[in-house]
Amino acid sequence: MKASHRLLAVLVAAIWGVNFVVIEVGLRDLPPLVLTALRFVAAAVPLVFLVPRPSARLRYVLGYGLVLGVLKFGALFTALAAGMSAGLASLVLQAQALMSVLLAAAVLGERPARAQVVGVLVGSVGIGVLAMDSGGHATVIGFALTLFAAASWAVANLVMRASGETRPLSLLVWSSLVPPLPLLGLAGALDGPQSVLAAITGLSWRALLAVAYVAYLSTLVGFGIWNRLIARYSVTRVAPFSLLVPVFGLSAAWLLLDERVGPTELAAAAIVLAGLTLVVRRSTVDRDPATAASESRGPGYAAAPTA
Repeated sequence: MKASHRLLAVLVAAIWGVNFVVIEVGLRDLPPLVLTALRFVAAAVPLVFLVPRPSARLRYVLGYGLVLGVLKFGALFTALAAGMSAGLASLVLQAQALMSVLLAAAVLGERPARAQVVGVLVGSVGIGVLAMDSGGHATVIGFALTLFAAASWAVANLVMRASGETRPLSLLVWSSLVPPLPLLGLAGALDGPQSVLAAITGLSWRALLAVAYVAYLSTLVGFGIWNRLIARYSVTRVAPFSLLVPVFGLSAAWLLLDERVGPTELAAAAIVLAGLTLVVRRSTVDRDPATAASESRGPGYAAAPTA
């Protein structure tokens, strides 16, 4: 990857790390599924009237919207509302990096380099150390839902790559039309229609700012860059950058929410960084020829699925 693209991937990780704190603040005023639905309404409107339709087939647009919006974010926001701390959620969610590499190898035939495999394993060790030292900052249901969100994100990465989309922003915006109705339907079933209506009609400034951050910075900017990088390179080369998210997430939670970070957390974050260094190191011996060809085609190119 080019150095500038690596920096973009790090920027996305920082945006997403802070995003966990913003979500926790937004959940003080809104039910989790309502906040998730509003996120995608804001991400879709008015941009859906300004950007062209995606080049991918409709099933990929619908699938991406359902998996990313309803499954991943619906589960993540509910996990945070169910007692998962922002810092811990930011690290557990990164299990998706390992899941993405494994799924891409199994489904798309993207063969990871040996350095990538070792790097992901090292980074996963760091995440595991942090998880074991959570200090009781998670409920069982919160932890389980966050792992489910990680698996859903891995599948979303796969859908994005398999779609062959040449306009990633278009896919992101148009697929954002999919989640709101299912999410509001689920919210109505779980919390009651009156609760949902009251939450939407009584939006506070704090809630509006939270929606703006998660919709525009986290979704449009973050996933816009992320999808473009996946379209240019591959899932196996881009997904591991998300190992940086817990570093930013834990730091933001410590600074803004007073979640304490001890020596064990700092040591584990260093292990994560060491793993990322191994993952992104260029290896001419282990690189997949298909990946190299994809990189040479430019930012709009996405390799055809092999499975």
